[in-house]
Amino acid sequence: MTAAVEGLTRRWKPDYPLDIGAVVGPLRRGAGDPAFQSGPDGALWLTANAASGAGSLRLARRDGEVVAKAWGAGAEELLEGVPRLLGAEDEPEGFRAHHPLIEETRRRLPGLRLGATDRVWDSLVPAILEQKVTGYEARRSWRDLCRRHGEPAPGPAPLGMRVPPTPRAILGIRDWEWHKAGVDGQRRRTLLNAAAAAHALTSKEKLRLIPGIGVWTTAEVAQRAWGDPDEVSVGDFHIPSVVGWALVGRPLDDDGMLEVLEPYRPQRQRAVRYIEASGFRKPRFAPRYAARDYRAI
Repeated sequence: MTAAVEGLTRRWKPDYPLDIGAVVGPLRRGAGDPAFQSGPDGALWLTANAASGAGSLRLARRDGEVVAKAWGAGAEELLEGVPRLLGAEDEPEGFRAHHPLIEETRRRLPGLRLGATDRVWDSLVPAILEQKVTGYEARRSWRDLCRRHGEPAPGPAPLGMRVPPTPRAILGIRDWEWHKAGVDGQRRRTLLNAAAAAHALTSKEKLRLIPGIGVWTTAEVAQRAWGDPDEVSVGDFHIPSVVGWALVGRPLDDDGMLEVLEPYRPQRQRAVRYIEASGFRKPRFAPRYAARDYRAI
């Protein structure tokens, strides 16, 4: 039997506190993400486009070990990457909290680490979809593209799981299908530009050469694909305000955010993750931004 049918298994015991859900949580794009789901037994399921092909990965804890099982052409590659995915190469020891909220979150969540998928493309597509739109809009488009243009998840994955669309699949999407997915012209062009050069997107510098990819999108990819502990999402609609309210009690713009995060360099993104994981919520003074429906235009 092949990995595509019966799956491959790896057992790995981390030598540090590990919260699997907290580490891989940033990979999930909403509760209905076709590429990331929780199984009925509490195990986490992810799908991916590995260099060797599509694959599904199931992660669970048992007797202090991580029990990882994978299916599909990319199964061996996914299992090999489990330790790095779960933060084994992260180095949080030199981090200094500087603020009670961050220190308390660090104490309360010792298993929160920064993992790395080493799969740029799978992080890039949803990041591009999130440019200049609400989270609701972006997640809706991500679900549609995965379901219509990604292949079914290999193995016994939860019902409805799909592998993210490949660069080739993105290049084959027709105009009316983009419209149906709610993807406007600018994001569509950026996705097509990225798909055409997907094989060469091996660094932040190369990402920035793609028209339509700027500092925000590059940071979002670097955090997930490479586990970058310092790359902050400058240009985000929410993060500067959340960081501001959490650390200094008032909203900040990007420059203000970078100023208050400067003491955390070279682990500024780790500080942001602790703030996000703390459960802190900034005050709300206005109704939520209404989502646009490009399919009705």
